[in-house]
Order: sequence, then C-alpha cells, then structure tokens
Amino acid sequence: MQTTYDELGFYLLAGAGGEGPAALIEQARRGEELGLGTAFVSERWNVKEASSLVGAACAATTRLQVATAATNCNTRHPLVTASWATTVHRLSGGRFTLGIGRGVGAIHSAFGIPAVTTAHMEDWARVTRRLWRGETIIDHDGPMGRYPVLFLDADFDEEIRLALVAFGPKTLALGGRAFDDVILHTYFPPETVRRCVRTVKQAAERAGRDPAAVRVWSCLATVGDHIPEAERLRKTVGRLATYLQGYGDLLIRTNEWDPAVLQRFRADPIVRSVPGAIDAKAGADQLEHIATLLPPEWVSVAATGTPAHCVARIREEFTHGADRVILHGCTPDELAPVVAEYGVL
Repeated sequence: MQTTYDELGFYLLAGAGGEGPAALIEQARRGEELGLGTAFVSERWNVKEASSLVGAACAATTRLQVATAATNCNTRHPLVTASWATTVHRLSGGRFTLGIGRGVGAIHSAFGIPAVTTAHMEDWARVTRRLWRGETIIDHDGPMGRYPVLFLDADFDEEIRLALVAFGPKTLALGGRAFDDVILHTYFPPETVRRCVRTVKQAAERAGRDPAAVRVWSCLATVGDHIPEAERLRKTVGRLATYLQGYGDLLIRTNEWDPAVLQRFRADPIVRSVPGAIDAKAGADQLEHIATLLPPEWVSVAATGTPAHCVARIREEFTHGADRVILHGCTPDELAPVVAEYGVL
C-alpha cells in the first residue's frame, strides 16, 4: 500500500513551467505516485491559467489534493471564480483548495487592473463563502466593489477550503481570521517562519477560531545535490535573485536582511544586463557571478545537499511551527530521492 505524506506538497510546472502545460498531467500523476499530499498551481500571464490547470490535475489523479497558490481575486468576476471553484471541487470529489494572493501591483497597474488591498481580499472571502452557502447577495458595496446582485445556486452548501499566500503581517493576520490555509513565501529563514506562524495563529485565536485548524504551509526551496550543478544554481541562486528583482524590498524587510546588499545587487551591471527574470534568462556565467552578490546565509535557507540533508531541513520546518511544507522549485521526478529518504528517516 502506498504511503502518503499529507504534510508535504509540491508545485506543478514549477517556475516558469518551461516544458509547457501538457507536462502537468504526468507531474500530477507522478506526485501522487510518490505519495505527496498536495499539488499547487501558480498562475502566470501566459499558458498557466489556473482553472484549466487545476481541472486537468484533478482529472489526472484520484487522491492528490490540488490547490491554487495563487490565483487572483480581482482578475475574474467573483461569480466566475466561485463557479469554477465549485466545478473543480465537485469534479475532484472535494480535493480542491482555492488559494489567492495579492499579486504584483506594478503588473496590475500596467494592465489597468485595480490594486488589491487586504480589505478587498477579506471582503471577497466573505462573499465567496456566502455564495457557496447558496445565498443571494443584493446591492453589495464593499472593498471588493459594487455588485447589484451576486448569486449562484440556492441549493449550494459547499465546503471548499480557501487559502491565502501571505507575506506581510496584515495579510498573515487576515489569513488567520478568514482563511483555512496560509502559504508562506520561499526563502523565509527560521526566525521569519516562526514569526509568521505566530501572527497567523494569534489572529485566528482573536477571531474566535481554533488556531490549529488554520494550516500554515512553509514554502521550502528543496534542491538536492542529485540535480546537476548548473540547474541547482538556477533553482537556488537564480530563483532567489528573481524574487529580489520583483519585490526585493518586501523580502528584505520581511526577513530583516541587510538592505545594502539589495542596493548592491540592483546596481550590479551583470544583474542589470539580464533581459528579464534571472532564473529564466541568465546564463551560467551570469548566475555564477550573481551567486557572489548574495550572502551565503540567504541562499542556505533552502534545503540542499544529500537527500538526507534535505530531509533534515524539511523536518526542521515543523519545529519552527509550520503545519505543512511545500517542497518548492523541483518536479516530482527531481524530488523523488528526497521523498524516498523522507519515508525512511
């Protein structure tokens, strides 16, 4: 009988999903075969449209939980999001979690999409749960917008989990009081994980909820040394550098890292020469140079080394308060040696 690890998750089409969306089918099946508990889908503005991908993942598997982490609550009409989530929930026999995130404000602004606030996400979560209870909402006027009528089906009584990808303290607290799962960002050192877990659980308690019922997921870059060195560099240094490109100030502030390092990183001519996301566009020589710009303790937050070393690092996350851990950045095949070792230790 297959051993399952409900406490472990992984991402489908990790990173930019270079193999294309069709690779998701086999990755979902392989993740289920390895015994991993939850497959996560992150949405991008190309061929990673969330509702299509989660439907395919659910149809390709029988046990695996499937979650978005994340899609946005402001890029579709709220009825559309609530409807497709219900469809996937029923299609999968209740294996779906709808996870949202704030998104990248600069991209939303460029595309003419209103920014998402914490109040918007909280309003949206309340409205969505009411729709899943079969309610008719008349003349809604709140942070998520104005809607004369919101209604799906009077017979609905759906229990669908809501997840929130959270970074700052206000969003973490929102997760604790209004969501079922809170998903942390990659490259959070232990002290950040502990602080985030504490914020979520305290907010849940203040809201009259059972703190243990709100699951906090650590998102842990897991890149063992069985992966070729050049690819390891891309998945560790390259990925962290890409985060620093996109929202470095937030990551530095959250982790209480030295902002002077970020300034030197941004000013570096090699960094500035990369035409896009570093993990997708940088060459080997560029990545090797960028590695010299990042303090070793920043990169060492990841689970690296032998499968046994990776497993020790994964298990450490539970001691910092995480309820579950996402093995981030690698495909199921790349994670296979680590998962096998996890089952032994």
